[in-house]
Amino acid sequence: MNEILEAFGLTDDPVPGVCVAGEWRQGSGGIVEIPNPATGEVLARVSLAGRDDYEAAVSSSVEAFLRWRTLPAPQRGEYVRRLGNALRERKEELGALVSLEVGKILPEGLGEVQEMIDICDFAVGLSRQLYGKTMASERPNHRMYEQWHPLGPVGVITAFNFPVAVWSWNAAIAAVCGDPILWKPSERTPLTAVAVTKICNEVMAGSGYEGVFNLVAGTGDVVGEAMVDDRRLPLISATGSTRMGKIVGPKVAARMGRTILELGGNNAIIVMDDADLELAIRAVLFAAVGTAGQRCTTLRRLLVHRAIADKFVDRLKDAYSQVRIGDPLDDGTLMGPLVSQAAVDQMMQALEAARDQGAQVVYGGKALDRPGYFVEPTIARIGKDAPIVQEETFAPILWVIEFDTLEEAIEIQNGVSQGLSSAIFTQSLKNAEKFLSATGSDCGIANVNIGTSGAEIGGAFGGEKDTGGGREAGSDSWKAYMRRQTTTINWGDDLPLAQGIEFG
Repeated sequence: MNEILEAFGLTDDPVPGVCVAGEWRQGSGGIVEIPNPATGEVLARVSLAGRDDYEAAVSSSVEAFLRWRTLPAPQRGEYVRRLGNALRERKEELGALVSLEVGKILPEGLGEVQEMIDICDFAVGLSRQLYGKTMASERPNHRMYEQWHPLGPVGVITAFNFPVAVWSWNAAIAAVCGDPILWKPSERTPLTAVAVTKICNEVMAGSGYEGVFNLVAGTGDVVGEAMVDDRRLPLISATGSTRMGKIVGPKVAARMGRTILELGGNNAIIVMDDADLELAIRAVLFAAVGTAGQRCTTLRRLLVHRAIADKFVDRLKDAYSQVRIGDPLDDGTLMGPLVSQAAVDQMMQALEAARDQGAQVVYGGKALDRPGYFVEPTIARIGKDAPIVQEETFAPILWVIEFDTLEEAIEIQNGVSQGLSSAIFTQSLKNAEKFLSATGSDCGIANVNIGTSGAEIGGAFGGEKDTGGGREAGSDSWKAYMRRQTTTINWGDDLPLAQGIEFG
């Protein structure tokens, strides 16, 4: 454990949680203890930002923007390329730190860092492809086109479950678009944010653009509220609960700012009676148990055709029995701990409520009597109308619901307020196309014969309804970090008006 912390110089007491233009400072907002979810022992203490620290960081971001936006995008991309290479060199150490602080197993910790590397590679290519369009003008001797300009400093608020990858989705893209980043990590997982910022500092040292990557680890009522209310941050990208998003969204909108909100997910997989069951079992297992059920894309609701429900549940129980629970850094561990004792308590409360609503727990359902925050992954059969299935419990609970027709399954899947990820397992082209049609899944992500989690960075990531509606990572998500400008040039000698209007 100490070796992992020492690799990033995280042995100070307290660890500085504020970095302004490459310079570290002890925050004035108090100190937080960061526990190891696998043992409950304190890993480190981190000093949090106060309002004065926040002001210094946002001022630095504003000042950096004035210069960073004038650097050609391919040159901005060169710094992101160097960041990607630096992450490659530190992948093993950083992946281990993610696992240590969050509790996700080492392969997932390493995968999260690989996701950072991948988005850096994507952003480097993007730096030469920030395309606008040329449109045909209705007026003679006129040229009309659009172009994209840097937007301004971007405030990024990340959640504990993906403490570095989601930041990189925003930071790599925003940086090539010409925007500095102000990062508020989760108060539960600031150590990984400090480590990543140190890597950024190494890349940017001596460039004159050290203020592009700034860190303000702090509480929501100090740093979070300041960011949300700050007109100097034209875009706030926030990942967290739907409850949080319903506070952030209106506040930013009230000052005419933009938001990217990645909020709750109550994701479902539909398993048809013609599905490849072996494929479906493997996908369901990872989607429901990966990261101990603490992904926004975690499978919460398994909708199984009534004709195969008993057989499928029996096979799933057998698969669950082979899941090794333990230290996330140990070889062979498939499920680590939850992030905190509060998360364990919430899971137990949800199961108690589910039993009162007629649920039958057929596997798991208990907290483990050992150090750390370990639980059994749980399978519970439940009716489609049970109120508990409308909620997102951030834990490895899988609600199994039976259906008779695809139309019924789609109605159940869409019948929740969240709309992030969805999937269907079927060998029927008709079933797949119906699921993907306008009358099918209402989620931002819809998959066929793969699970709900594990999205690639090349596609835009995000959801609908109470999930927030924002998009990050690939496709044309970069447009959220820039401002569009429509331009018309008259290269003739006359002044015709649009729509054929005659004036004067």
